[in-house]
Amino acid sequence: MALLELNRRRLVIVTGKGGVGKTTVAAALARTFAASGRRVLIAEIAAHEDTPSAVSLALGVRPLTEEPQGLAHLIWGCLLTPSMGHRRFLQDTLPMKILADAAMKSQALRRFLMAAPGFSDMGVMYRMLDLLRQRHPDGGFAFEHCVIDSPATGHALALAQIPELLTRIIPGGPILRAAKDGLAVLTNPQETATVVVTLPETLPVTEAIELRRGLQKHRLPVAGVIVNRLPADPFTAAERLAVCEVLGKGPDVLGQRELQRIARAHAALTLLPDPEDTVTMPELNATGGELTRRLAALLAAEPSPPTAR
Repeated sequence: MALLELNRRRLVIVTGKGGVGKTTVAAALARTFAASGRRVLIAEIAAHEDTPSAVSLALGVRPLTEEPQGLAHLIWGCLLTPSMGHRRFLQDTLPMKILADAAMKSQALRRFLMAAPGFSDMGVMYRMLDLLRQRHPDGGFAFEHCVIDSPATGHALALAQIPELLTRIIPGGPILRAAKDGLAVLTNPQETATVVVTLPETLPVTEAIELRRGLQKHRLPVAGVIVNRLPADPFTAAERLAVCEVLGKGPDVLGQRELQRIARAHAALTLLPDPEDTVTMPELNATGGELTRRLAALLAAEPSPPTAR
């Protein structure tokens, strides 16, 4: 699956090591999808409803809440918390909504759901399914694209391992069925794509390669890798060699260090096994909403296949 086919997938999970720009890329993808005229939800996985929202900073909007709120034209956003997933699961499972609300007021039950192995990730997965299933008054889905900003490298892997983990604890019933429903969505290449974000440096690229292998091992479809903050390179290979030769004869100067950084970035890119599934994003002098708008414009400019509606 090529990165340029992301517009065919309803669920796009953005993952990678901390500090590589995952949230910025997720926000830029949300803007790109919305610019094509589709309703987009960007959901940020968070431990609880009071977690500071990185997505809101990336988009330059108000902080997110657990319920989807309109952020911009055709873009909604929310926090994806375990507690909201637990609440929605109980509301769908128990015969009366009031029973679910009463259960979630129990501190003992809430502590158990957050501490029991796999139950926290299970809450995130169920809420994700709940949002994917919501309908629009026109009869279609409320959100034609859902972009998930995953907080850590291992979180996407943890979601894929939930059914196996819960099978050891719970032999059957609605919890295991919900887990298997979530896994069916996560591993469906017609519906889901995972994007790995990295930086043009040897260690982050190596970690991105390992993460991609882990995702594929657990059958999560990987669309490709986005290399973020690629330094500008105004030289051809021959020009760069000539400049390096001249600078190498003199003292260490700022220009020489910048050329070395560019060389390291190019060397890191050669480590990626599939160049056709790699998209590079330039290093830009911008932050927040302005940065994601400029990156979205670059993503939109990529040639892409016809959209399957």
